[in-house]
Amino acid sequence: MANIISLGGLQVAGREDLGKALAGGGCASSSCGSAEGPADMAPETWAKVKDHPCYSEEAHHYFARMHVAVAPACNIQCNYCNRKYDCANESRPGVVSERLTPEQAARKVIAVAAEVPQLSVLGIAGPGDAAYDWRKTKATFDLVSRRLPDIKLCLSSNGLALPDHVDEIVAMNVDHVTLTINTLDPEVGARIYPWVFHRGRRHSGVEGATILLARQMQSLDMLVARGVLVKVNSVMIPGINDAGLIELNRVVKAKGAFLHNIMPLISDPAHGTQFGLTGQRGPTAAELRAVQAACSGGANLMKHCRQCRADAVGLLGEDRGQEFTLDKLPEVVSDDPEKRAAYRDWVAREREDRRAATAAAQVAAEVVEAPPLMVAVCTKGGGRINQHFGHATEFQVYEVDRNGVRFVTHRRADNYCVGGHGDDDTLAEVIRTLDGVPVVLCARIGEAPRAKMAAAGIEVIDAYAQDYLEPAISALFRLRNAPSDTGALSA
Repeated sequence: MANIISLGGLQVAGREDLGKALAGGGCASSSCGSAEGPADMAPETWAKVKDHPCYSEEAHHYFARMHVAVAPACNIQCNYCNRKYDCANESRPGVVSERLTPEQAARKVIAVAAEVPQLSVLGIAGPGDAAYDWRKTKATFDLVSRRLPDIKLCLSSNGLALPDHVDEIVAMNVDHVTLTINTLDPEVGARIYPWVFHRGRRHSGVEGATILLARQMQSLDMLVARGVLVKVNSVMIPGINDAGLIELNRVVKAKGAFLHNIMPLISDPAHGTQFGLTGQRGPTAAELRAVQAACSGGANLMKHCRQCRADAVGLLGEDRGQEFTLDKLPEVVSDDPEKRAAYRDWVAREREDRRAATAAAQVAAEVVEAPPLMVAVCTKGGGRINQHFGHATEFQVYEVDRNGVRFVTHRRADNYCVGGHGDDDTLAEVIRTLDGVPVVLCARIGEAPRAKMAAAGIEVIDAYAQDYLEPAISALFRLRNAPSDTGALSA
């Protein structure tokens, strides 16, 4: 008799059905095997990133992350940051609903791991600095790693205190560290950081920014030398540090950074940050993309970042944190590693099938001579077009041409459907969000919103429901550019 696994009230038989239940599809190929990883990546590196949603664009379709807010203390002040507590309504770094002790955090992680088989990573990203509030960070990692050895550990830091703890980081098998570096110029840094606190003293202006930069470079060098994968985060602030980001990208690549994540400044007066209150704007989508394009040939860019809260739970693009507040946790928490193992087995087979389908689609697309096409996708994960247009809170945007399908960015939008009914004001916001993207692929859409989108010049197509993203986008590209006498091409 097949093993029965319970998943949020749903009973599924065995590992194959578990994967289908979680990601909305199955492995269509009878010859699926374990994925060996990209040809241009060393096996040991692939082993580190293949299940990490932040370090692998592919993995973010399948795997979830969790942040625990155990490190509230911070040793620098950033003009783009305002840490807020007991806040459930803002989705940005530095915001949490609960500050946790290491013991509370470990209990919460075990409870989430039992309910969310996609969970592969535990991160500590504050809401202060994980390396400065090190005692709490280390205690949390120690408690979790004893109970959940299959969950990867990672942390985020501004780099100021990090060199003091690199040996401990390596000893705990923390092989992913995110390091925020916003500029190579202390004069620019002085406009971003009013002060830094180092070795018992507060340093302001250029002096503080110089100390911070030196420690950041030291952190990067030390981590890379010890085999830790480093993702460098940079907040793009128009008129302040944007002109220097291309050189920063070149330098961090030369130093061995695995990824560079150039993020837009979140600037809203309601958030209470210095930049928000003084009117410093964030970059437009076009400005951000122009800087990213100018970094071509430098460090690999992360483009799927969601600038998560410090207590985020779930796949990137979703946040289930409010489902797992302390008052909602069971009295006794226990782990279910079989559920995670089942899901990972399924993902390995699904990846192999998806890659084969994508490779075949790419061969067919190479004969098409046409300008690049931008396509937005509604997806719940699993690398498939599996979300209703009206339920999408964000759109993943791809570019396709004869050279293949490339992820470009994501664009956030509020749900169009609320309680089964469309909201015209929200639909107008969706149309604004999708400016410059002429096609949307979704699992389903009603005729009324389809017509309104078409009137705005955006075609919404549900003919590729449940298909893999890349083959569907490639098929659409071929279809739209097929000679008129060839007839329709199938997906």
